[in-house]
Amino acid sequence: MHKKKKANNRTKILVVDDSLPTLEVIQRNLKAAGYEVFTASDVEQAIAFLEQNTVDLVITDIKMPKISGLDLLKYVKENVKDTGIMIITGYPSIKGAVDAVKNGAEDYLVKPFTDEELLPVVAKVLEKLANRRAVDAKLLPNNHNIIGNSPNMQHVYRLIEKAAATSVNVLVSGESGTGKELVARAIHYSSENLSGPFVTVNCTAIPDNLLESELFGHVKGAFTGAQASRAGFFQIADGGTLFLDEIGDASPSMQGKLLRAIQNKEIFMVGSSRVQKVNTRIITATNTDLNRLVQKNFFREDLYFRMNVIEISLPPLHERGEDIMLLLQFFKDKISRDMNRPVPQFSDKVLQIFKNYRWQGNVRELENLVQRLVVLADDDFIDVVDLPEQMRFNINWRGGLNRPLVEVEAEHILNVLNSVKGNKTQAAQILGIDRKTLLSKIRRANRLTEIE
Repeated sequence: MHKKKKANNRTKILVVDDSLPTLEVIQRNLKAAGYEVFTASDVEQAIAFLEQNTVDLVITDIKMPKISGLDLLKYVKENVKDTGIMIITGYPSIKGAVDAVKNGAEDYLVKPFTDEELLPVVAKVLEKLANRRAVDAKLLPNNHNIIGNSPNMQHVYRLIEKAAATSVNVLVSGESGTGKELVARAIHYSSENLSGPFVTVNCTAIPDNLLESELFGHVKGAFTGAQASRAGFFQIADGGTLFLDEIGDASPSMQGKLLRAIQNKEIFMVGSSRVQKVNTRIITATNTDLNRLVQKNFFREDLYFRMNVIEISLPPLHERGEDIMLLLQFFKDKISRDMNRPVPQFSDKVLQIFKNYRWQGNVRELENLVQRLVVLADDDFIDVVDLPEQMRFNINWRGGLNRPLVEVEAEHILNVLNSVKGNKTQAAQILGIDRKTLLSKIRRANRLTEIE
């Protein structure tokens, strides 16, 4: 199998046709579109060229003297790695199209055609190839065990390295499921304090009346049930990193206590008046716009600036381009291995849907979906029919302009809730309303659409 290195990043296309006028027209149109184009007037010339050069796409006529384009198609599929192939012909037939697709052609175009017809098909074929390449891509080195090679993530890696070289406080922002804890761990384990503890606290998972005791510890008898003194997370993380997730949900009183601890590096255990010094590096994370909360006086400005010496903003998955394919490859390999199942193959249509999907739950949603597909698939080939309903094309047969607004609203709320796995806080953010308003609308919609 040929394996040659490309000389540059321009897309290379080889056009094969025994008609010189056709070669000239296709070459001119493709060059005008920015492609690097090579030509061959028969299959023997094409094979000789492919033995010495690498191209991204071969466009070949079917009917040619001596050796046909279908034979070239088979040759490319069996001997040339990572190259797409597209068939053109002046003798259209259903059998010819079926044979070409059956043997691996990406697409089929009938002569005569215009450049307006040619260029979209070429772009479509090249996009399929790019998706496959992205699935098979390898991680770049020094990615801190985070999956992704996109420019957005390269910027994140640079910020991680800068943050790890210091002991300043870091704020990690981003939508739910983008990997904020992974970034915090990368900073900790790339820093001088990597041998110290890394402690994670989800501020929303601990009731506010218990959060102070959990963070700062308590002494014996500090409150009913405090039968012994116990260290808090600040003490446990001493000499290491304390990761405070969902910091935007901290109450105003807790924000004041956190400010003192972060600013002075000292704490008071609940029930004690004795100050304790702690050497704890603080990394906070939020999926809300803290600056907006500050402007609305819902979050302390002084605490915000203390936490936000360096901010690392994680992009949503749908803005990470080919990282979606890279993550798909990682998850399907890992999940299949963990479950002792064959690694599934995903159809080109599925790859395209994945690339264009909004991914409200980001990387976490992608991982959960791949796990579901690996578990439920009847064989090792995943096609569109295997995807959840909201990812497939559907005809809204209940549509029309005679539906009351409240019914349309209720249906939209249900769809949004389904897309975020019932997370009402995230659904409210997507809908642009507060959580209280959403709950009111859900109760009203219950009577119409049985939303739970």
